[in-house]
Amino acid sequence: MATERYRPVSIEDLPSHLVLEILSSRKLSAIDLLHLELTSRTFGGSHELYPHKFRSLVDFAAYQLCVSHSVYGKMEWNAQRGLFDRCGGKWKRVLRFLQSVEQSSDMVETSAGNQMQITTGRYHTLLISNSSLYSCGSSLCGVLGHGPETKQCVTFTRINFPSPAQVVQVSASHNHAAFVMQSGEVFTCGDNSSFCCGHKDTNRPIFRPRLVEALKGLPCKQVATGLNFTVFLTRQGHVYTCGANTHGQLGHGDTIDSPAPKMIELPEGIGYIVQIAAGPSYVLAVADNGVVYSFGSGSHFCLGHGEQHDEFQPRAIQTFKRKGIHVVRVSAGDEHAVALDSSGYVYTWGKGYCGALGHGDEIDKTTPELLNKLKSHLAVQVCARKRKTFVLGDNGSVYGCGWMGFGSLGFPDRGVSDKILRPRILDSLRAHHVSQISTGLYHTVVVTNRGKLFGFGDNERAQLGHDTLRGCLEPTEIFIQEMVDDVDIVPECV
Repeated sequence: MATERYRPVSIEDLPSHLVLEILSSRKLSAIDLLHLELTSRTFGGSHELYPHKFRSLVDFAAYQLCVSHSVYGKMEWNAQRGLFDRCGGKWKRVLRFLQSVEQSSDMVETSAGNQMQITTGRYHTLLISNSSLYSCGSSLCGVLGHGPETKQCVTFTRINFPSPAQVVQVSASHNHAAFVMQSGEVFTCGDNSSFCCGHKDTNRPIFRPRLVEALKGLPCKQVATGLNFTVFLTRQGHVYTCGANTHGQLGHGDTIDSPAPKMIELPEGIGYIVQIAAGPSYVLAVADNGVVYSFGSGSHFCLGHGEQHDEFQPRAIQTFKRKGIHVVRVSAGDEHAVALDSSGYVYTWGKGYCGALGHGDEIDKTTPELLNKLKSHLAVQVCARKRKTFVLGDNGSVYGCGWMGFGSLGFPDRGVSDKILRPRILDSLRAHHVSQISTGLYHTVVVTNRGKLFGFGDNERAQLGHDTLRGCLEPTEIFIQEMVDDVDIVPECV
């Protein structure tokens, strides 16, 4: 009786409406849906439950997941149609694009069930793996978060927080770092001489992660660290800044430094901000309606307004607004910027030195210009740093352009030139599906969908997490030794 009572039931025996509810529960990826459709008649067959224009139950579930997605739901009808057409009229591919854009700038869900995020600073790297945070490289001003006795970590070493906490997002710049917890609390460490860490104590560096008390009661979802300032994005879509304000990069309408995070008064009608990016002395912010705002230093035309004047308050980039381009993600490099729109197209602007903009020349672009070389590819992530740009395709391919110095572009065949003027695919990573990429001053690290890490470029300060190599001209796998306690950590740092 008991055995019969708890007899396992196949999902194929469930009513169609329950199956649809399971498929639309946001627990499955686009790849999961595809596998189900290919392996079961229940998911691939026709039903009376959905309109005939959909190919299958899975196709209808993918459509429902798309229309309820936060990015897709805010897109104008023309933009939605453009993305659908770019994806060959397949809702599963539209869903894959939306999910890939999220993962590439947030947390990567690996096939092994691990959650990972990689962020590169000037001479160091930060890694989230299963909610724990690791760092390696140079610990100038305490940026690695391991205490005053640590000058360098030659392999990835776990950072300890004052109390057990799950890290969900990190940002690394030159000499300070910021971390967002699952609770929405923010911790910072590193050089605080300009108040960029959000603490009143400016006499000495913050050597271990410290809670930003001024943000208590204001749960955050993202942080972005500039050269000597920090930007905080709350879950409510409000933006706070603190630190140096020489070029108006704090966005408060003046050039007065701010010792504590202060909210930016956004122009009326903006809605709420969904993503932020910080260059050395400027900020890019994406609103939920796809409009990009910029403020701070106008050097190298990084603000995208066609001029090099500093902007003390957020100003909309008109190139996108006039053309009805819905931007979903931006990346702020040292001397140029990159944007990704809702149809997977890429735009670059700023200083064109070494071909960093990818247009086949070294000419500066004063306003955003479409990257024609990648028009036939569906991009899901853009990444800019000093004199180089990376673009990640929805099929896991990586394209790079710009300066090849130290091997940080991942191309070993330098030939007669050290410049790549147009985006070129990294052949050495073709065998892997890359889900996220981050590049520092002279080094780059990627995460694959299987949870593997590959690094290339300069390793003079162990910023790639290798304790024996001085540099890697092409992607080399990085292995992480899980830390158990402080005794294990000591040998990894000097």
